[in-house]
Amino acid sequence: MTSGNLQQPATARTPHPLYIFLDEGGDLNFSPSGSRYFTLTSVLVRRPFPLDAALTELRYELIENGLDVEYFHASEDRQATRDKVFAEIRTALNHFRVDAVIVEKCKTGPPLRADSRFYPEMMGYLLRYVIRGTDLSQVTEIIAITDRIPINRKRRAVEKAVKRVLTNRLPQSARYRVIHHDSKSSVGLQIADYFNWAIFRAWERSDRRSLNIVSSAVRSQFDIFRGGTTRWY
Repeated sequence: MTSGNLQQPATARTPHPLYIFLDEGGDLNFSPSGSRYFTLTSVLVRRPFPLDAALTELRYELIENGLDVEYFHASEDRQATRDKVFAEIRTALNHFRVDAVIVEKCKTGPPLRADSRFYPEMMGYLLRYVIRGTDLSQVTEIIAITDRIPINRKRRAVEKAVKRVLTNRLPQSARYRVIHHDSKSSVGLQIADYFNWAIFRAWERSDRRSLNIVSSAVRSQFDIFRGGTTRWY
C-alpha cells in the first residue's frame, strides 16, 4: 500500500464541488478462464482539472503525427502512446487521490457474484474508505462519474452503492450525483482508466512498470479477501 497527498488548491478553502471518477478492470467471469483479479479504482480530484488541456494537446500532436486517436484508453493504446500519457499524468500526481479495491475472484463466494450484490458491496467498501479519509467540510457537492454502463442492472447497482455511502457520509448541506458518460468525452475518466490499468496490471500480471510511475498518487490498494482461505475454483 502506498500513499499520496492530494494537493489543496485555493478552492479547497472555500465551498467547492468534488469529483470522483470511477473505473474497473478485469472481468466478471468467475471461473478459471476469467481474469484472476477484478479491480475498482476511484480518482478524486478538484477543479480546475490539471490535465485536460495537456492531454487534449497530446491527442492532437499524435493525430498530426499520423495516428487516429479519438481518446485515450490504456488497454487499446500503443505502448508509445501509453508512455506519453503516463508522462503527462506524472506531472500532476499531487492533484489526484487514487484508491482501489482488489478482488481475488476465486475467493468470491457464489452468493456475492451477482451484479446486484457484487457491485454495491465492492463499490461501498471503496467509497467508504475514500470519503472517510477526505475533508468534506467545504464540499458543496460530490459528483461521481463512471463510464457509460450499457447494462441497466449494473448501472443501478453502481448508483445504489454510491448513493448509500454518500447519503450516510456527506454533510447535510452537501449534494451528490451519479452520472454516466462515455469515457471518450471525459479526460477525467481516461485518467481513471490509466490509473486502474496500471493497478490491474500490477496485480494480474505482476507488471509494476506503469504503477511505479504513478504510485505516489495511489493512497490505497485494498485486497479485500486477503485473509480469505476458501477458493471456489
